[in-house]
Amino acid sequence: MVTIKSLNKWANAHTYYPLDLLRVTLGVFLFIKGIDFMSNHAQMAEIIEPFENIPGGMGILHYVAPAHFVGGFLIVIGLLTRWAVLAQLPILIGAVLVNFLGEMNTTNLILASVALLACLFFLFYGSGKHSADYYLKMQK
Repeated sequence: MVTIKSLNKWANAHTYYPLDLLRVTLGVFLFIKGIDFMSNHAQMAEIIEPFENIPGGMGILHYVAPAHFVGGFLIVIGLLTRWAVLAQLPILIGAVLVNFLGEMNTTNLILASVALLACLFFLFYGSGKHSADYYLKMQK
């Protein structure tokens, strides 16, 4: 019985690790996508081709890569996580819509949908216990 209680205490104390791992994974994914978009401009232009006719279509091109790059880094370290996730939401919604407006690519649709759902989760949940936000909050 003592072993079960000690395991239960350990589980309650360490429940944040899977969520922190998910946050870091999401941040690394977005960071890598930002690097990929910055290094492969032709692919980026091809992806946002369905949005060329709307006003500000070229602005989308210049917003996506830096937002993924900086936002992914902030999500990894857990600093200003909700703001970084909020900056990702229009991009990820557009990434899901690109598959319906342009050529359907199921792999991109699944990746964009999973990233969108994870971002929506962290928009409400926050950065978690093992983050720069939590550390700075505890310093006060």
